[in-house]
Amino acid sequence: MISVPASPATRWDVLLAIGAGGALGSLARYGLSVAIPHPRGEFAVATLLTNALGCLLIGVLMAVLTTTARPHPLLRPFLGVGVLGGFTTFSTFVADTLDAATTGRILGSLLYLVASVVLCLAAVAAGLTATRAVRRER
Repeated sequence: MISVPASPATRWDVLLAIGAGGALGSLARYGLSVAIPHPRGEFAVATLLTNALGCLLIGVLMAVLTTTARPHPLLRPFLGVGVLGGFTTFSTFVADTLDAATTGRILGSLLYLVASVVLCLAAVAAGLTATRAVRRER
């Protein structure tokens, strides 16, 4: 009899890792939004910090995964897809940007949009670069 490997959709260990990580990441994001609230239409500092920190950590994680000979198979699903996927929030970023624009803060909306994209891209690059440099020194 030929054994067919389970597809990712039927790998319960992967699904549970993603679910557990997602719950933790979402709770952390909610905690940060409660700690740093913003009035409707104002600059959403908590969302910007959440996404920038999440991008930095995604860069670190990707550097670790690509420079480790045999990373644990549940590391990326748990941390990358689960924790960091649940922590970062593109939908809230878009909603905050649109909210600022529709409440008459067009310049603030554009500033938030540009700052988010630039900061998050820089954060991923910084995380990758710094982690690879540290790992090379070892």
